[in-house]
Amino acid sequence: MTQGVSDMAVHVLDIYRTSNIGIFLRSNDKHLLIPPGISSSKAKKLGTFMDAETAVISISGSRLLGPLSVMNGKGVLISKLAEDAEIDVIERATGLRVERLNSQYTSVGNLVAANDKGAVVSNILGKEAILEISEVLNVPVKIMEVASYVQVGSVITASNAGAIVHPGATEEQVEEIKDILKVEVEPATVNRGVPLVSCGAVLNSKNMMVGSLTSGPELMILSRAMQ
Repeated sequence: MTQGVSDMAVHVLDIYRTSNIGIFLRSNDKHLLIPPGISSSKAKKLGTFMDAETAVISISGSRLLGPLSVMNGKGVLISKLAEDAEIDVIERATGLRVERLNSQYTSVGNLVAANDKGAVVSNILGKEAILEISEVLNVPVKIMEVASYVQVGSVITASNAGAIVHPGATEEQVEEIKDILKVEVEPATVNRGVPLVSCGAVLNSKNMMVGSLTSGPELMILSRAMQ
């Protein structure tokens, strides 16, 4: 199902029969990374939804591209467990710099939320990893917790047009996120009340895909950040 909300098309769907679509996909304004096992016809449809070129990849042999990567229009950071061949595929597909995050934590996508203007970074990451994030994504960073979560990449999802955040984020946190990402930020849920918004939403500055359980009122709230 597709709904027009403001100037952005919102596509409601499942991946692998689950509404948690954000754990499988990673997007920027030009590219959509898709895991293996999705039919070519559906992959093409997903690329059309996001107005982006698709690339089929795995990371460390896994389909969980959301937790294992973070990407903006300048670079890609992925789990330290990624294989050389997987890095080569992403580099060829996107033309971007791709690096393993030098950290003990492998779920980089759960610890970083970024667009082309800035990045929100978990306070559990070390100084070396934070410097690498800023360098590879080529953006300033803000180190913080959000709604008592250190997994800031799980509770924020952002594009160059707007961002959504866990509804438990304080007003001060919302303002800090807005300041670093330079976009409007809207507290929201997906999939009928799930506050871990990156699990159920994939967005770029043109379009958005959300899990099939996302309600009409949630869609309206999500759209406000993308206006």
